Amino acid sequence: MAFECQDGPEVSKKLVDCVQNPCANHTGSNQFTSIPKTEKTSLVSSEFDSKPDKEKVSLSEPLSEFHSRKSIITSAVSKQFLANDVLPTFCRSITDLPPALISEILNCLDPKELGIVSCVSATLYKHAADHHAWKEFYCERWGLPTPPLGLGYSDEKSWKDLFVEREFRSKTFMGRYSTDVLYGHTEAVRTVFLLASANLIFTSGYDTVVRMWNMEEGLSIASSRPLGCTIRAVAADTKLLVAGGTDGFIHGWKAVEQLQHLFDLKGSQSHSSEFRLWEHEGPITSLSLDLTRMYSGSWDMTVRVWDRFSLKCLKVLRHSDWVWGLVPHDTTIASASGSDVYVWDSSSGILMTIIHNAHVGNTYSLARSHTGNFLFTGGEDGTIHMFEITTHCAETTVFQVATWIPHSGPVHSLAFEFPWLVSASSDGKMSLIDVRKLLRTKNSASSKRISRGKHVDKNSVEPPQRMLHGYGSNLFAVDIGVDRIVCGGEEGVVRIWNFSQALEIEKRIRALRRIRLENRIRRRKLRIEMDSKGQTDQCSVAAKKNPINGDRGGVWNNKRGVSSKLKA
Repeated sequence: MAFECQDGPEVSKKLVDCVQNPCANHTGSNQFTSIPKTEKTSLVSSEFDSKPDKEKVSLSEPLSEFHSRKSIITSAVSKQFLANDVLPTFCRSITDLPPALISEILNCLDPKELGIVSCVSATLYKHAADHHAWKEFYCERWGLPTPPLGLGYSDEKSWKDLFVEREFRSKTFMGRYSTDVLYGHTEAVRTVFLLASANLIFTSGYDTVVRMWNMEEGLSIASSRPLGCTIRAVAADTKLLVAGGTDGFIHGWKAVEQLQHLFDLKGSQSHSSEFRLWEHEGPITSLSLDLTRMYSGSWDMTVRVWDRFSLKCLKVLRHSDWVWGLVPHDTTIASASGSDVYVWDSSSGILMTIIHNAHVGNTYSLARSHTGNFLFTGGEDGTIHMFEITTHCAETTVFQVATWIPHSGPVHSLAFEFPWLVSASSDGKMSLIDVRKLLRTKNSASSKRISRGKHVDKNSVEPPQRMLHGYGSNLFAVDIGVDRIVCGGEEGVVRIWNFSQALEIEKRIRALRRIRLENRIRRRKLRIEMDSKGQTDQCSVAAKKNPINGDRGGVWNNKRGVSSKLKA
């Protein structure tokens, strides 16, 4: 047979390319040639042995090099063929990546996508269930749970369990509810505050008395002495309770450790727990607290920042009109003055940006998301606006995300707990707005999750998901927490909308669904086991003994004929 020397190096070159790039020539099959390994090796050897002696001598030096290269290639090819024989459809998956890389990939997903990934395999379930992103998701929406009194909080629960439980609770506001009416105030209720972590509700109004209620039982716990003026604002946490009135004073109570309900409103045990602050020259319309500071807004056109430990005024933020509301977040504070909305740096007192003419008329109410990125405003024109606040390179910009017009009267109060925005209006109605569809979660360069508003058409914004009504008129205050909505108005009563009934019903429904699914899986496994053993059930045996389409002369098939003969 004829053989030319240049074919040997060419074949070896192709083999080397196949070994170095095994996927280059794959076209749907894991084998790169149709010639088996043994035939290919023997073919090359026979061709070299068939050469004349002269050619063998002339090719002795390159031949030795070629044989050494051939042995290496042959061993590599044999290894690849062995791997292909053992795993003919082998392909790498995400589980083969290092855990750190898998964690970075999962960090780019939102909660729904992360939950879907956890259902793929046991390995991905372990990575997704224990991922640190669940804590970020929870804190971004609701903040850190309070360990002693936080509903649903336990050291034994993972962050994923906490997130799923809280997300499940947030969906109950579309279910059944019961209404509790709290009587005690003698005049209109101007302000309500729900402290869900302690199961307490604080209310006040024109009767100048601050009342404390039990959220679960709806019973009055304590009431303060008459403070001598209309109370228009109340704020509280587990350490401090403050109330602001039309006389310009801030009345405060510090928590008492021995008391079960935190505050001694009557002042019977210790007078050192009660204090008063006076700096404003006009009625106080809004109050708020954070970990280190206290904020107050007044009709004297100022917002004052206080140190909550020393009770000293730190900053005075001056406006051009009456201040109707304020909402702080971290080092910024948003305030409503006239028809404008101001955003301040609370540390330096520098004005960051202004939203001019946010509403037609006064801007009465403000609410803010827990991350501080989203600001909600309600005004005299009955509209509700949603704005996004972004800060980049020390420049703050605000753009409008959505607008709703659910009321025919001024919106006096707003409250937000993800994903529900609740509004109270003078038309006697409350609206519940789900803002979940207007948000999108992104992953920034600093690996911190931030939510941003979607650029949607104003005409495509959904109306409020639910309207709660039944009042005469003039709802002045509303607050939301966990599975409760509390409101007060001109009637002088406090109403609690309790959605825990919907939560219990939904839990029972889910438990029944889980039982049905387990029974279905059990029956399927049993059927598979019976089929694998070659057994048949009793129904199939009975069907073989009495075939329906078999003998047409049977009793059942001739029933009509027999009956007709009897009639004849």
